[in-house]
Amino acid sequence: MQQTGKAPALQFGEEIAAGKALLEVLRQEQECLIAADIEGLGALTEEKSKLLARLGEFAMQRQRALADAGIEDSEAGMQSLLKNAPSSVRADWDQLLAVAREGKELNRVNGLLIGQHMSRNQNALNALQGGGQAAGTLYGPNGQAASQGGSRRLVVG
Repeated sequence: MQQTGKAPALQFGEEIAAGKALLEVLRQEQECLIAADIEGLGALTEEKSKLLARLGEFAMQRQRALADAGIEDSEAGMQSLLKNAPSSVRADWDQLLAVAREGKELNRVNGLLIGQHMSRNQNALNALQGGGQAAGTLYGPNGQAASQGGSRRLVVG
């Protein structure tokens, strides 16, 4: 972010573009989660990380520019700065906030989907380990099949 005079130059175009790119990755992530496509999820991880890092850089640049201009780094500080900005800049800021809200919601839903997968996996593990089965375990601690019924020992003598 560049600075002109006392107030930072407000340019949100690149940040909005990065945010929209992240939204697309989050949508793809959601599709992969719904389809249980683990390979697809893995392929998205690096791109998602890069976009998040880039968005973090934009936020840090904005924080530094506000601090250099003597403006509080808060919602109130941004609103104070924006009230004197051209309407196009205020519209860009509103668009950036909308992108952030949409990203937050997509991330929330993706988290719920991940939670569902984890719950199903845990239930499957519990079933394999005999959790909740009164008759005993499917597999013993040594990995061998265990008897489901009671055992009787025959003494021959």
